Amino acid sequence: MITITPAAAERIRFSAAEGNMDGLSMRIAAKRNEDGTIHYGMGFDDTELEGDIHIRAGEIDVVVAENSQALLEGTTLDFVELEADNWQFIFMNPNDKNYSPPA
Repeated sequence: MITITPAAAERIRFSAAEGNMDGLSMRIAAKRNEDGTIHYGMGFDDTELEGDIHIRAGEIDVVVAENSQALLEGTTLDFVELEADNWQFIFMNPNDKNYSPPA
């Protein structure tokens, strides 16, 4: 369902340790916007909701709500330097109308 690159996994583990969130799962959510693009959310979570699925991706425990599962199918989460000293998580998702595979 979701692939987490080694760079993204490393940053998630760092953030968990920094925020005293070790042991919590990473919840990833997706919602389709009116223009067809996809809005993403992610954060550490210890709640259990009906319909959640739990997966292990890139050594990270991930939780996805039932209503986000189809939108996240085939998604890769990466952590990249977009510009000098500007690192960000990016979602590469074939379900997003603006997605183009990396060259």
